[in-house]
Amino acid sequence: MTTKSFLTGEPPENAVLLFNGKDLSNWDSRKGGPARWDVTDGGITVVPGTGDIISHEKFTDFFLHLEFMEPDMPEATGQAKGNSGVYLQGRYEIQVLDSYGIEPPGRGDCGAIYDQFAPLVNACKPALQWQTYDVVFRATRVDESGNVIEQARITVFHNGIVIHNNVQVLGPTGGALDQNVAEPGPLLLQDHGNLVKYRNIWIVPLPLKGADKY
Repeated sequence: MTTKSFLTGEPPENAVLLFNGKDLSNWDSRKGGPARWDVTDGGITVVPGTGDIISHEKFTDFFLHLEFMEPDMPEATGQAKGNSGVYLQGRYEIQVLDSYGIEPPGRGDCGAIYDQFAPLVNACKPALQWQTYDVVFRATRVDESGNVIEQARITVFHNGIVIHNNVQVLGPTGGALDQNVAEPGPLLLQDHGNLVKYRNIWIVPLPLKGADKY
């Protein structure tokens, strides 16, 4: 059974379906060439050593839904326990980690905007359970000369719980695909050497602004 997004359920008609449950035709390897992660039982599993994968399509402002599952690694601790990451525009990492039961969660725990902002609360489920991220992303704003006038903003719901409330990031996080913050960017999923699984990945592009008229 597919986990439902608490906001929207199944992908709306205008969603960009990044993973169809069957293949990685919408993805490339960050190293170049096709993505080489495993596709089984309607999900994607990291193949350690094959590298990060990036979506073909690039985005500016958007709503993202995805689901992930942590492997059971009872002997591992810290950053070695089910590590991966979801990079918005390939630049801003939302950490994926088995941080179940850790209080208070820190800037490297699951749900953190990596090494910038800790999640407000620990919303993690135990390993081997599907979890959801629902993310509202507002891209960096620049002026006509390309100077940053407002950094990107991120709101994150983890398993239906608010863990970031319109946070203004400090800039791209470590491991970013590039620093071209004025440009659209892809979704990037990180190979950090652990068998993390993903499924039901889709994005709804958002307008950059609403109408000015009354």
